[in-house]
Amino acid sequence: MASDQGPVVQSALLRSELVKLRKAKGLTQEQVAKALEWSPSKLIRLEGGRSSITKTDLDALLNEYGISSESQRDRLHALNRGARSAGWWNAYRGQVPSGYLNFIGYEAGASFIRAFQSTLVPGLLQTREYAEVLTAQIVDPMELSSVVNLRMQRQEELARRSKLPRRYFVMDEAVIRRHVGVKKDPGIMPRQLEHIANVIEEERELVTVRIIPFQAGAHAGMFGPFTLLEFEGDLSDVLYLEWGPEGTEALIQGPDERVTDYAASFESLLEEALSAEESLELIRTVAEELS
Repeated sequence: MASDQGPVVQSALLRSELVKLRKAKGLTQEQVAKALEWSPSKLIRLEGGRSSITKTDLDALLNEYGISSESQRDRLHALNRGARSAGWWNAYRGQVPSGYLNFIGYEAGASFIRAFQSTLVPGLLQTREYAEVLTAQIVDPMELSSVVNLRMQRQEELARRSKLPRRYFVMDEAVIRRHVGVKKDPGIMPRQLEHIANVIEEERELVTVRIIPFQAGAHAGMFGPFTLLEFEGDLSDVLYLEWGPEGTEALIQGPDERVTDYAASFESLLEEALSAEESLELIRTVAEELS
């Protein structure tokens, strides 16, 4: 399973386990560093993910923590090999923000993806033509192809996983009502909505889409879109805010109360949303109206 999660998640899983092993022995970072004749900053960087872990360093840590089980050592070394591999998204470095690529690295290994959108179709559900019209509004024409290709590859790579993640999307009705692309081709938005409906019907066990109708009034999602990622293994949930502090994206992980707050907000949004069946019916109806 480890190799199916991608290098970002494998690295996070490995670092989480190493920290737990150290704490289980009752050791501080300073004590371990001294025993291994390392500088304390080296261990801090390794545990914090700011430096990669070599095979030699991993063996040294496992020996220090008294890990003799061959199966456990092999599993951790497998995680480390995966963590040191290159993610497919690295091809886009320098073309899109690094924070966004880091999010994609976590998304690539998530077992459960929950997302709310107030104005746009979620990236994992977008058609290429919808993505092109949308992206053209906010990026330089020279960057358009890279951004759209990345979005499409996210979908393709996720579909290749041996164990597909659960995906749960909640959208405001405004998302499906806005006739995106009408000036270029009036059929773009109807085809986008048909695509969403087809995905729902083809992957009912894995994909759920719920619509919050206009008549629901004000709701917690009006303050902006967000995505919550859950993982198999002992790894904390990750929260991604597309418009974080000072207008930039924010990736929040670990024991941060904001992760819990947004998880609670997602549940409150479900209370305002139509059922999955009613949402599918509304999507089909709006597609016909826009055709």
